[in-house]
Amino acid sequence: MLGRVFKAFHYRDFRLLWIGACTSSIGTWMQEIAQNWLVLEITKSPFLLGLDAFLGDIPIFMFSLFGGVVADRMDRRHLLIISQLIQMASALTLAFLIATERIEVWHILVSSFVVGTAQAFGGPAYSALVPSLVEKEDLPNAIALNSIQFNLARVIGPVLGGLALKYVGSAWCFGLNSLSFIAVIITLLRLDINFKPPATTESIMGSMKKGFVFIRSQGAMETLIGIAFCMTALAIPMITFLPVFAKDVFQRDALTYTLFLVASGLGSITGALSVAAMGNIANKGRLALIMLVALGTGMSIFALSTSLFLSVFTLFCTGAVLLCAFAMFSSLVQLNTPNDMRGRVMSVYNVAFRGGMPMGSLLTGWLVPMYGAPHVLAVNGFFLVLLGLYFLLVQRKVAAL
Repeated sequence: MLGRVFKAFHYRDFRLLWIGACTSSIGTWMQEIAQNWLVLEITKSPFLLGLDAFLGDIPIFMFSLFGGVVADRMDRRHLLIISQLIQMASALTLAFLIATERIEVWHILVSSFVVGTAQAFGGPAYSALVPSLVEKEDLPNAIALNSIQFNLARVIGPVLGGLALKYVGSAWCFGLNSLSFIAVIITLLRLDINFKPPATTESIMGSMKKGFVFIRSQGAMETLIGIAFCMTALAIPMITFLPVFAKDVFQRDALTYTLFLVASGLGSITGALSVAAMGNIANKGRLALIMLVALGTGMSIFALSTSLFLSVFTLFCTGAVLLCAFAMFSSLVQLNTPNDMRGRVMSVYNVAFRGGMPMGSLLTGWLVPMYGAPHVLAVNGFFLVLLGLYFLLVQRKVAAL
């Protein structure tokens, strides 16, 4: 059983990348919990909390298409190293500003935009790099294991971040995050990459156009990308606004926020382990849509819950089904994309998947002060249920995959 779950670990380069990325993700989540709490503490504004999330994610929407073309034209490892160095410098700068008590909210907002821009180029490169490290039949397992490392970090990072925030201060969260990037940079330098970008005189716009033409020729690919956008726009604000539920709904402190993140992260790990164990199964599209309906239902229950126990349990369940849906949709896109187009196709997918986050966070941040976080997120969950049912029962291109 364990051998099937961790099958992609048999590939040395994938194993190295997984360990480096996990270390970096732990540091990122340590900063995430400190940054969200710091913004809310400094400004007392849910809107600025949503704006910070918006500025961190909107560069994905703006620049990922260019990042995908670059990922198909240069060594993806070098592009990732540049991205990591920029993120490391940003975290170190904020740590210094906090430690010297010069931090202002605009520093955090600018840093979020800079980091998001680096991720806009690093994201397509990373997504395109992973299939180069494993055989095609093991790709769904590798994608699920990548989700496990991210969500394992989402459990460990908030625990460490919450403890560091409470006992030694937020500057340590930012400083330790900056150090964590060293691990992934060292890992990238040790990889033996087979991908050789083809020489081309084609313009960037011409390369982007080829990517769009390929996507339109693949039938359900456009629908998968549209679902990815809607899923993150509606679901991710639940994670973004967990500090509001901890602070305003339940009248608790940062440790309750940490508990929420850990519950969601543990659920995501459970979901990722389930997908990894299933491997390259049939009917991934239909199962992913069923998970989408379950996600919307769980979100509405969490949003309207007044019981801390029920809220924690529901976050665990929604974390599991969100990860299952994400891993299956990603596998369907990757399995239907050739290597020389992968950077461009995954950049479009990343624009949709990551682009939905800032749109959803900004809109939710605007609506929460007027209608309250519970009501807004309950409606988000209801729309996710409708989305999943529509593609299950009416427009069945994805359900047939």
